[in-house]
Amino acid sequence: MPKMKVAQVPKAGADFEIVEREIPQPGSGQVRIRVQACGVCHSDLLTKEGLWPGITYPRVPGHEVAGMIDEVGSGVTQWTRGQRVGVGWHGGQDGTCLACRRGDFANCANLKVCGISYDGGYQEYMLAPVEALAQMPESLDAAEAGPLMCAGITTFNALRHSGAMPSDLVAIQGIGGLGHLGIQFAQKFGYRVAAIGRGPENSSLAKKLGANLYIDSAATDAAAELKKLGGARVILATAPSSKAMSSLIDGLGDNGTLLVVGAAPDPIEASPPHLISGRKSIQGWSSGIPTDSEDTLRFAEMTGVRPMIEKYPLAKAGEAYARMMSGKAQFRVVLTM
Repeated sequence: MPKMKVAQVPKAGADFEIVEREIPQPGSGQVRIRVQACGVCHSDLLTKEGLWPGITYPRVPGHEVAGMIDEVGSGVTQWTRGQRVGVGWHGGQDGTCLACRRGDFANCANLKVCGISYDGGYQEYMLAPVEALAQMPESLDAAEAGPLMCAGITTFNALRHSGAMPSDLVAIQGIGGLGHLGIQFAQKFGYRVAAIGRGPENSSLAKKLGANLYIDSAATDAAAELKKLGGARVILATAPSSKAMSSLIDGLGDNGTLLVVGAAPDPIEASPPHLISGRKSIQGWSSGIPTDSEDTLRFAEMTGVRPMIEKYPLAKAGEAYARMMSGKAQFRVVLTM
């Protein structure tokens, strides 16, 4: 049987190991993807360290997958060999829980997560259920498309459902893996974009990405600066610091929303009067389902939104993961096959 290379976590907390496995055959309702690239996301920590209940090991992480279908299983009629596809966080739904019966697949009670529920994209070939597949435009580079399956869909989908309209003031907190894409999408949506970062060194990059103005939260009161501009309709909170998020609530305008996509573990603090006055709200947002990924990919193709990436070969998966965890990558790390 032909073999493939795999970067797996042998047990919770262990280092990555590169092993050979037999190339798997797709079962009913599955396709086999020849992986061309897979982004390395901070959420892969959940697999690496065993922080998600019920993970079985060894496990292959990776939910920013870009590749091509090279085999289809029985019963698969809508997907064909040679099709370019991606797989993101949403790895499938049960179709029977109350959320699924309402068509709200993103909130499935038994959601499958690619790279957690089953082996993800840190390998040369992977199996995926058809309900996890997103069509990928031909013109997108695989290494650039990978991060759009997680960081891209998360910021795109959150902003387009935020209620902000063209010309509204929208602030992007954090200029990192999520934020650098959020700035680009916000600019393409026609918002007046305020980028919020720490230190003056991010100013030129923020404006290059499409921000109309840059607020240095280390040198000024960012909430007060937003208030001077009339208050933000939306603040997209991407940097995982609840303290930083909390400090921005006063920068919301009337009916404004703090839209949280950065997963910090500590509580966000807001006093009730600050929310009651001006009817402000705090909302969380997760990524989306495969059709949302398709919208993200098409929009990125049309408008030129692209992630800034650093590439590593699959054999250096451990090094790539360490680079991502260091917080020094500019801005998404991607494994290429």
